[in-house]
Amino acid sequence: MDPLQAVHLGPRKKRPRQTGASGASTPHDIRFRDLVLFILEKKMGTTRRAFLMELARRKGFRVENELSDSVTHIVAENNSGSDVLEWLQLQNIKASSEFELLDISWLIECMGAGKPVEMAGRHQLVVRRNPSLSPVPGSQTVPPPLMQKISQYACQRRTTLNNHNQLFTDAFDILAENYEFRENEVSCLPFMRAASVLKSLSFPIVSMKDIEGIPCLGDKVKCVIEGIIEDGESSEVKAVLNDERYKSFKLFTSVFGVGLKTAEKWFRMGFRTLSKIKSDKSLRFTHMQKAGFLYYEDLVSCVNRAEAEAVSMLVKEAVVAFLPDALVTMTGGFRRGKMTGHDVDFLITSPEATEEEEQQLLHKVTNFWRQQGLLLYCDIIESTFEKFKLPSRKVDALDHFQKCFLILKLHRGLVRSEESGQQEGKDWKAIRVDLVMCPYERRAFALLGWTGSRQFERDLRRYATHERKMMLDNHALYDKTKRVFLEAESEEEIFAHLGLDYIEPWERNA
Repeated sequence: MDPLQAVHLGPRKKRPRQTGASGASTPHDIRFRDLVLFILEKKMGTTRRAFLMELARRKGFRVENELSDSVTHIVAENNSGSDVLEWLQLQNIKASSEFELLDISWLIECMGAGKPVEMAGRHQLVVRRNPSLSPVPGSQTVPPPLMQKISQYACQRRTTLNNHNQLFTDAFDILAENYEFRENEVSCLPFMRAASVLKSLSFPIVSMKDIEGIPCLGDKVKCVIEGIIEDGESSEVKAVLNDERYKSFKLFTSVFGVGLKTAEKWFRMGFRTLSKIKSDKSLRFTHMQKAGFLYYEDLVSCVNRAEAEAVSMLVKEAVVAFLPDALVTMTGGFRRGKMTGHDVDFLITSPEATEEEEQQLLHKVTNFWRQQGLLLYCDIIESTFEKFKLPSRKVDALDHFQKCFLILKLHRGLVRSEESGQQEGKDWKAIRVDLVMCPYERRAFALLGWTGSRQFERDLRRYATHERKMMLDNHALYDKTKRVFLEAESEEEIFAHLGLDYIEPWERNA
């Protein structure tokens, strides 16, 4: 939600009254005197309001029964900033004080922490322009969706990690994943695109009017949105989460090395648990799957930022030991600013290395780790890159650079944090790592492609094809009209070739 720094309200004609919690309450010690809370009863109900007020007081917060000049924070549930302002105006409240308008999620987080937590954008209520309401001096307004031009392409939208519509996007992700498990791309893509669009919005969806004019929202998507608005959940998503096939595929594909074909085979054989699969003597597992089962508990847990940075140090030290001028860049979600991920990806390139040195580097690095006892699994895929080959027409095409899929042993002592998720009794954690070696002149294209997100890259390639008559992949950019390859030294130059404003990595979380 966009920040609403302060709402200025003028002299009151009368003090608003709220029923149900205005009586005397048990005295509690006030620990946080700089904050004075007022919890709005609208859309919350008397009983829940009284409960939250008492809980907040027990935690040391000062909570007013009625709105007064001393209130600093108004907390509301299922209300937008505009809803709160409308309520205030109905109480004949005009300018004089400054209030922070906050969602109930902020108060709940405060209760969990036992103290006030920092107010983030997701906590602050949005005020949109409403011609029926008189303007409020000092308030920040956000134009309604119809006043904002939203592109159908993720590469023309800035999408940070501050998702104001997670309830909807989580639902779309589940539905898309279910269709992906069934290899139904036609039904999967609309939900992926819808999730991408909603993640980019600067306001929360609270009614069906809010989605008017927003692209990539077909009838099926709108039906899901309407269900969530009305019921707080989607019946379609609920059915998927209870579906035996979906649950089995979700479990099976959580094992490193298990794809849809293997998951389908195990499901048809009647397996529903990993323990049954591991104990069945008739099954034969690949080397990758054996590693996936062996280190399952570590690999299924998230890699945090501190662990990723520790892995980065290991990778850089090993690489420069064999190729001193090499450039090593962490890509993927961590480059986009995410704090957790399932693996850590690195792009490696060198301005001076010969072709032979490039081909040997990953072998030397992995042998070095093997000698140190850090290599738990290794699969090197040799390069099939051809310098003058046209970019792929497929938006999801994999590149042809040399790459290495690893599981590394990360010792706890290397992690500058107490967040490391190793099992009890272990002083190390198995971490999934991908290394990609690319020619120096292709580094910009490879970096752009390996940074993601998946939907951002899909839309970037679609945009190049449909809007610019160009072909883009992780190797190159080709102008079909001029019949020439367009060179680029940086991501910024690629965006410029495409006629796009540059989007920072942390704004590509589509």
